[in-house]
Order: sequence, then C-alpha cells, then structure tokens
Amino acid sequence: MIADSFDPRTLANMEVALERACQALAKDGDNHEARRHVASRILKRAKGGDRTLGGLTKAGRAAASGWVPHKVA
Repeated sequence: MIADSFDPRTLANMEVALERACQALAKDGDNHEARRHVASRILKRAKGGDRTLGGLTKAGRAAASGWVPHKVA
C-alpha cells in the first residue's frame, strides 16, 4: 500500500498535489483514468525522493498538461 511507504506529511502533499493538478484537467478532472495518470506521475516523483508539495504539484501539473484522453471507437 502507498500509505505504508510514505509519512503522513508526504501523503498529504501528494493528495493536495493531485487535487491541484486535476484542476488543470478541466472537464476530465473527475475522470478516473486521468486522475490515475496524474497520480502515477506524482507517486513516481515521491518515490524518486522529491516529497515537497511544490515538486509533487509540478509533476502532477506536467502530467495533466500532457494528458490525452483515449477515444472510444
């Protein structure tokens, strides 16, 4: 579990970063796939050692800006 890997402050930073980044997704902000994409980038950043709110938010916003929803045929 993610909660077992990080201290409470980092978990809080990750949550805030996810919410901030998903605001940039506009209409896809509540899309589970989009949120999962952004969260995975935030998690990768945290695992890499940057656990600051600024760093995690930056990673999340970069992921959100690169998000391209999959089209269903």
